[in-house]
Amino acid sequence: MMMKTMRVRLAMALLMIITVLTIVTAQQTDLQQPPPPPMLPEEEVGGCSRTFFSALVQLIPCRAAVTPFSPIPPTEMCCSAVVTLGRPCLCLLANGPPLSGIDRSMALQLPQRCSANFPPCDVIN
Repeated sequence: MMMKTMRVRLAMALLMIITVLTIVTAQQTDLQQPPPPPMLPEEEVGGCSRTFFSALVQLIPCRAAVTPFSPIPPTEMCCSAVVTLGRPCLCLLANGPPLSGIDRSMALQLPQRCSANFPPCDVIN
């Protein structure tokens, strides 16, 4: 049982590493192209003091809860990260590029599932 738990944790850690490396590679590719104009409402852009990548890293504890078809509820650590990150940064992530292994609709439900009193994000993608 303990070995199975360790394997699951290792697999989740490897998936997160692959996701992070994918994002970093995509960001490096994007550096060669001119950036598009910001498309988010000003209040959502100005309210998040983090980059897309650092906001994503903050939500690593939520990985299991937003994996497609996952029955796993968000953990206390995940909910704490959601509240700490706040609505503007969550909306930044919601309007960012699609991420492999992340169900966006499940991610958008995190504030509600964590009993955070955030209004829903306006998703423009």
